[in-house]
Amino acid sequence: MKRLILFVFILGLTKLNAQIHEVGVFLGGSNYIGDIGKTNYINPNELAYGLVYKWNKSPRHAYRISYTQAKISGNDLNSSEKARIQRGYNFVNNIREISAGFEFNFFDFNLHEFGNRVTPYIYTGLAYTNYDEIYIVNGTSKVDKNSSTFGIPMTLGIKSNITPDLILAGEIGVRYTFTDNLDGSNPKNESFKKYQFGNLDSKDWYVFTGISLTYTFGNKPCYCAD
Repeated sequence: MKRLILFVFILGLTKLNAQIHEVGVFLGGSNYIGDIGKTNYINPNELAYGLVYKWNKSPRHAYRISYTQAKISGNDLNSSEKARIQRGYNFVNNIREISAGFEFNFFDFNLHEFGNRVTPYIYTGLAYTNYDEIYIVNGTSKVDKNSSTFGIPMTLGIKSNITPDLILAGEIGVRYTFTDNLDGSNPKNESFKKYQFGNLDSKDWYVFTGISLTYTFGNKPCYCAD
């Protein structure tokens, strides 16, 4: 259902006679940063995949919408911290994210000019994440119910047109969320408050690392001041 809503939303934004568009796929890995397991910021250990759409408003900036689905997990036995190893907790969660925002190119990336172009870029905006509300019993995660939260994506990448119609990009995207229970350390359900642990004042993060391949279409734009 969420994929259908995203597809309809994209179609609603699309104006084929006005600007150039990109639509494609993302494939990579995910990792989480929180109260269980490793503390590495970039350490993809689960599969992440999704869809990407971009409306290129100018050679320097684009509006972007994406849907990404992934598993996140953590295991204290893989940590370098002795306290976590002794505790021995582990968890698994599933996240489904819709993100929308603004992508800025460091160099002009005019898709109607001939020749190969390369540019670093950054992306930020707002993410809406659906996840499993979990809690830890006997060191292992249990699912209570489904929940959701907002987050802020902060992405750094580099991209190049590998053909006149295809763009390949590699990126690392960190998500700061407004929940502390992606890992089951701070369950919302009052019945499970006795299972709280870790730093309850710190929110959870997750990271997507991977590549995207997008197809460009649309008439040649007029990059003019509105």
